[in-house]
Amino acid sequence: MRITTKVRCAFGVTTALAFTLSVAGCSGSDEGGAKDDPNAKVTITFWHGWSAPNEVKAIQANVATFEKANPNVHVNVVGNITDDKINQALRAGGPKAPDVVSSFTTDNVGQLCSSKAFIDLAPFLKKSNVDPKTTFTATQLEYTQFKGVQCSLPLLGDAYGLYYNKTMFAKAGITRPPRTLSEFDAAAVKLTKSNGTGYSQLGFMPNYHGYESTTTHFNAQWSPKYFDSNGKSSIATDPGIKASFLWQKGLVDKLGGYAKLEKYRTTFGDEFGSKNPFMTGQVAMAIDGEWRAGMIDDSHNGLQYGVAPFPVPDDQAAQYGKGYVSGTIIGIARTSSKQNAAWRFVKYLTTDTKAVVDFANAIHNVPSTQAALASPDVNQNPAFQTFIKIASNPHSVTTPASPNGGTYQLTLQDVGYAYESGKLTDLPQGLGKAAKQIDTDIAQAR
Repeated sequence: MRITTKVRCAFGVTTALAFTLSVAGCSGSDEGGAKDDPNAKVTITFWHGWSAPNEVKAIQANVATFEKANPNVHVNVVGNITDDKINQALRAGGPKAPDVVSSFTTDNVGQLCSSKAFIDLAPFLKKSNVDPKTTFTATQLEYTQFKGVQCSLPLLGDAYGLYYNKTMFAKAGITRPPRTLSEFDAAAVKLTKSNGTGYSQLGFMPNYHGYESTTTHFNAQWSPKYFDSNGKSSIATDPGIKASFLWQKGLVDKLGGYAKLEKYRTTFGDEFGSKNPFMTGQVAMAIDGEWRAGMIDDSHNGLQYGVAPFPVPDDQAAQYGKGYVSGTIIGIARTSSKQNAAWRFVKYLTTDTKAVVDFANAIHNVPSTQAALASPDVNQNPAFQTFIKIASNPHSVTTPASPNGGTYQLTLQDVGYAYESGKLTDLPQGLGKAAKQIDTDIAQAR
């Protein structure tokens, strides 16, 4: 479990990075023409954000295996690194700066690529005969590149699906998880038990401040286009985004209204602790990632749960099985003077099937290569396999990179907050204003 990632996903985005790298101040190359001797004895510095004991142990195991196979390369590992530290180091460079960096924030890829803070990996991929289109899924490639520049690669992923309480389903006479949103709404209403001004049990928490019930995760079920071919915001014209907002607001109203739901939400415990509302039985269904199953199993609380893909719009029933996909990215700093050695390490972490599978099994994240996803050595737990299928589904989607990070997602998220609460009554007008704001923000970031 990567709590940093989950917090980022819960809120949808993080603050955009402000890279101002100078070409003259860089000792590496973004053209794949690294000048360092690949056979020289070197030490490269690797920064990552993992901090939990099982995560640190798992990444250290992969590092040890790499060093054994590459005795001339020593990896200095620095963990629990935040995006702020990464930003500062990539701008400053110097002997203490990292050569290889991993981040939980896919929203920053647009800036990492366009600012050349991370080098373009295409020449290295080609030189190593690694075809990214056959090595990784299309969704993973989308969130690791920007405008054709493959400045990062996926290093494990997250997929989102539906968790449901089997005991509550049985008592309500629901025989299988819903597959369409009309079925989902009916189940949510049936599983809700009002208790005066509150609830003794809620079928689902649809409010955007709910855990993982974000605009981004809901929108994915409509496979929206956030930008047109010219890079202009499409949120005011994309039918899926409008439909997503209308569906969410409709469910909010069906379940008692925004105020009543918000009051109940304040009784929820910590998202990543044992008092998570799904784990305590306060909600019968939840949208969440693959890590939740591991948390439930580790808690030994006796919860009988099932996992399924999140329902799709009724007119897209044939695409049932898709979901939102994101994950960790890894790249090589432009300021690195050891890019050949750094690439050898990145290639191992991201394309070696055993390394990817072992890491995924150890920290309960989805593998990030086609071969690893299909490997018989991947955790065969049925719940985990559900997320494997979601990540492998060709209809699964992610959010596209932008030159100012996830700012456009924050803007769209604000529309959601206003609309669900009733502060915004004209949705088309609200989306139109947001689209103009997004275009303005992007223009200023260039």
